[in-house]
Amino acid sequence: MSEKSLSERRAAAIARGVGMVTPLFAERASNAELWDTEGRRYIDFAAGIAVVNTGHGHPKVIGAAREQLEKFTHVCHQVAAYDSYVRLAERLNEIVPIEGPRKTIFVTTGAEAVENAVKVARAATGRSGVIAFSGAFHGRTFMTMALTGKTAPYKTGFGPLMGDVWRIPFPAASQGVSVEETLKELDRLFKTDIAPSRVAAIIVEPVQGEGGFNPVPPELMRALRKMADEHGIVLIVDEIQTGFGRTGKLFAIQNYDVKPDLMTMAKGLAGGFPLAAVTGRADLMDAPVPGGLGGTFAGNPLATAAGNAVLDVMEEEKLPERAQKLGDQLRARLESLRAKVPQIVDVRGLGLMIAVEFNKPGTSEPNPEYANAVRLAALEKGLILLTCGVYGNAIRFLPPLTIEQKTFDEALDILEAVMVEQASKVG
Repeated sequence: MSEKSLSERRAAAIARGVGMVTPLFAERASNAELWDTEGRRYIDFAAGIAVVNTGHGHPKVIGAAREQLEKFTHVCHQVAAYDSYVRLAERLNEIVPIEGPRKTIFVTTGAEAVENAVKVARAATGRSGVIAFSGAFHGRTFMTMALTGKTAPYKTGFGPLMGDVWRIPFPAASQGVSVEETLKELDRLFKTDIAPSRVAAIIVEPVQGEGGFNPVPPELMRALRKMADEHGIVLIVDEIQTGFGRTGKLFAIQNYDVKPDLMTMAKGLAGGFPLAAVTGRADLMDAPVPGGLGGTFAGNPLATAAGNAVLDVMEEEKLPERAQKLGDQLRARLESLRAKVPQIVDVRGLGLMIAVEFNKPGTSEPNPEYANAVRLAALEKGLILLTCGVYGNAIRFLPPLTIEQKTFDEALDILEAVMVEQASKVG
């Protein structure tokens, strides 16, 4: 069936609110390559938005899920527990960089993980306020929409959001916001809007995802930890996009000398199977009453089996180290293009979570037109890219960490060609 026919059927059957950033329909995929329904091959630099860090169809991940499939697909952990859920929780408790005894819960999506982290923080502190950052992305549910720091398209038309959510600016050099200004705004917030004694949690992505792949400056992360300790506030680190090898460490927070109280995880956790987790200090995680956490599909046995295999692959194939190696290569190639591509204003990120941001040449005006032109031209040549940033003027790079070097080099050659080509076409 042609993609034109599939597009027509999709438009007729699926609500328009479910966006589609690339006009292709996947037929099959292997590691970092994807083929559409018309047989065209693409190099996948999206990885399902940082989900298949272990590549499409990793044999060990698929094998673990297949083995579980032959046993049972669902019993609901609250009804009948099973080993893969317990074992994966034990392993996460062991590896997360959180002080003291730790406990874990599993849910299904990243937004669910964030919602449950807020529930845990509120139950543990008896407070309700939550502080988040501009440019953040934490999900599309009503609580997570309120935490997300980007209006269009995530909040458009949905009316009043959850209350007692407060926002401070995220420090980003390209947007002219310093750490000092961020901390001044936090102090102002405490003086004018909400007393710190009413704040349950502050939530932060170590590297903003949708906001433009902006890493948190180390001095801000330290200041957040200090502030949380002074006021009894729970520090939640959102590792949903940054986790599982992406930033050169198993978790992005390991690039800092700070430990959070709670961590949310999803995306790369189960290699494409829907699974998310909240891991945190045991005293906090035990605050909700029995039955206050969980869900019918939470910690599905196929997904937890896959999650255990993902952790095996991360260690056996040294994927965090590979992410750093490939990220260094990508960063060097992008930096080498500055003379040919005057639209480049910044290259940033950690490990293989890299973004390049574009302005109109010689100005501070964001250039989403150029970013989109590069994305579309790359797609025509068989490379899948995604944009990001508050202004949509950055391209983010999220290939599987298992990508073969030959395929990675091919992708960089395509990227360079289209960036240089579009530099003279789009101002």
